Amino acid sequence: MKAMMNFQDLCDLGYPEGQARRIIRLAKQELVKEGFAFYNGKRVGLVPTTAITKIIALPQSEDDN
Repeated sequence: MKAMMNFQDLCDLGYPEGQARRIIRLAKQELVKEGFAFYNGKRVGLVPTTAITKIIALPQSEDDN
């Protein structure tokens, strides 16, 4: 699994585009709450996979690509 993900990575996993964008938005909001103000920007679309796994269940993989 990648260390960072964007909405296109979620689309590749089978999520519809709107839902993938919503998941990224929620992950960014959670990161801002944790003190990472960098993720408050509109144009930031890449978030850590760990933030996404708090929202959805991602399959665990042995290799870190």
